[in-house]
Amino acid sequence: MKVVHTIEELRDQLRGQLRVSFVPTMGNLHEGHLALMKLARQHGDPVVASIFVNRLQFGPNEDFEKYPRTLQDDIAKLERDRNVYVLFAPDERELYPEPQSYRVQPPQELGDILEGEHRPGFFGGVSTVVLKLFSCVQPRVAVFGKKDYQQLMVIRNMCRQFQLPVEILAHETVRAQDGLALSSRNVYLQEAERQEAPQLFALLQSMQAKLHAGLHDIQQLEREAASMLTARGWQVDYIAVRRRRDLHKPTIEQVAAGEPLVALAAAKLGATRLIDNLEL
Repeated sequence: MKVVHTIEELRDQLRGQLRVSFVPTMGNLHEGHLALMKLARQHGDPVVASIFVNRLQFGPNEDFEKYPRTLQDDIAKLERDRNVYVLFAPDERELYPEPQSYRVQPPQELGDILEGEHRPGFFGGVSTVVLKLFSCVQPRVAVFGKKDYQQLMVIRNMCRQFQLPVEILAHETVRAQDGLALSSRNVYLQEAERQEAPQLFALLQSMQAKLHAGLHDIQQLEREAASMLTARGWQVDYIAVRRRRDLHKPTIEQVAAGEPLVALAAAKLGATRLIDNLEL
């Protein structure tokens, strides 16, 4: 595996390659990331991964400074896994040599709801860095995880509207045996919190079961779920059932008619904010 830190080195490695498959990450790699890279290997060659903790997508009171940075461990994992040909690991000066005054701004109807409401500017920061990484790597295929469901939709829509020649592939959320969605932020969980954390996914499964049983009042379903989590000591940002096609609220008639839905949740357990979703 080649490890490069500059855009010039990256382009030297990829010159003439027309089937590049790309997995952008912020590092602190786990089995979920490695699954993305395995999927990337199946759809292109060579596979490029990037590790870059993107300041633009962190709010002023978020965890940019303490976000886990484990580059040497990440390199060792990728070398053992043997699916990645080039790892691009730039520093901030390389990717942002001047203040990033040009930015991608997702539309309010997608970028300012759910995650966007609770993390203002987040999707603008994500979209901007992904567009910049696509410009550097010029992939034919890029792979993202479904755990970040809204982010996946933002990236897909951006590629469509800008006519980017990049196919976006989605990998199902990778979970621990107890159901907890794998995330780099899971390392923040204290031992007791780690035992409690799978309850977030269990709650989404319970919501799914109630929908299947014929409960079509989405607001009641959301209220009950939020109350259950709060009673267990969580701080709930949102629990929402939305239409898969645009993440807007479904009507009771649409639910009854079988509109494809997704349940999305974000909540804090102690100091750790966890997100998850389940297609219904």
